[in-house]
Amino acid sequence: MTKENVLEALKNVTYPGFTKDIVTFGFVKDIMIEGDAVAVTVDITSSADEVKAQITEEATIELKKLGFEHISINVKAPQAPKQMSNSVSGKNIAPHVKNFLMVSSGKGGVGKSTTSVNIAIAMAMQGKKVGLLDADIYGPNIPRMMGIEDQKPEIQGNKVLPLKAYGVEVMSMGSLMEPGQSLIWRGSMIMKAIEQFLRDILWSELDVLVIDMPPGTGDAQLTLAQSVPVTAGITVTTPQMVSLDDSRRSLDMFQKLHIPTAGVIENMSGFICPECEAESDIFGMGTSTPVAQEYGTELIARIPIEPAIRIGGDTGNPVTYHQPDSETAKRYQKAASTLLAFIDKVNAQGGVSNQAIQPTTPPGVSACSTATAPKSSHGGCGSHGGDGQGGCGCH
Repeated sequence: MTKENVLEALKNVTYPGFTKDIVTFGFVKDIMIEGDAVAVTVDITSSADEVKAQITEEATIELKKLGFEHISINVKAPQAPKQMSNSVSGKNIAPHVKNFLMVSSGKGGVGKSTTSVNIAIAMAMQGKKVGLLDADIYGPNIPRMMGIEDQKPEIQGNKVLPLKAYGVEVMSMGSLMEPGQSLIWRGSMIMKAIEQFLRDILWSELDVLVIDMPPGTGDAQLTLAQSVPVTAGITVTTPQMVSLDDSRRSLDMFQKLHIPTAGVIENMSGFICPECEAESDIFGMGTSTPVAQEYGTELIARIPIEPAIRIGGDTGNPVTYHQPDSETAKRYQKAASTLLAFIDKVNAQGGVSNQAIQPTTPPGVSACSTATAPKSSHGGCGSHGGDGQGGCGCH
């Protein structure tokens, strides 16, 4: 009996919740055979006991079919994240979601949504229960990229069921509005929408909710950080200096909002020729590394320009799922593994808290109208229409 025989048998063990087997996922790490005894090590990404038990049971059954009498299945799993109470984690309006990953960018057009889609799918392919929230209110492109642009979510009571694609739960403003419809919203409406996406969507008990944010550092980012404890943040950029300048603002925002910074993903980093597979430097490569180091973090991945990425985004066939052997897909998979390890590290160190960034004014009271704000003699909020009582001092 050979290791190849054992691997072939283990291909019949499907990873719980997916159609792929543990061998295809690359979870089988070691096989030791001695006579009628076999020992197999399986390294999975889920901390759920039921996943471990199902793999052990099914693998044992398959190996018994090969004639082994003594079977040892050693399933290695990450430590389950600690459950944090509100007194530790501050405000959390979606406590059934274990971890929140904010995908941000200093400016638009750098491939943030493409990154969110492929990172979410890569995490799901690695066995995690993943959700993808398209919080980019003004440019909700996720439905097209996930191949669900023609689907509408179901309503259950006063909640909305997320759509599903590629093993990922998905919700987007693009799934709730008519194609081509514009949204002309003030900041307060965006803030309310973010809260509803977290509170009124029937997300499962997710391991990770990947959140594709609008570009910039505004109301949406602050609302999210105040609504849930964000476990990790990543900034997406391109190699050009004009993009890196804006990325610094995004990284600075993570620090001000007390969000652990997982790192930077550099998009359009080189070009891979579809004919010869050679990688060429056309926009710059690796220029994000010094910027990441400025903020005490790392360059997680360089994602090259590859036609398959654009085709996959336009047709709803993400490259990570449909072309898993491509260089780009491999880089997304490695980035997802790095991010999952970072999230585990954050949780092992006690988790995150958003208590320090909670609003200090009473509910329903504007910061402009607090008595502690400076007075103004130049009109505006500071004068309250001429009564000179309190205000924020703006002109």
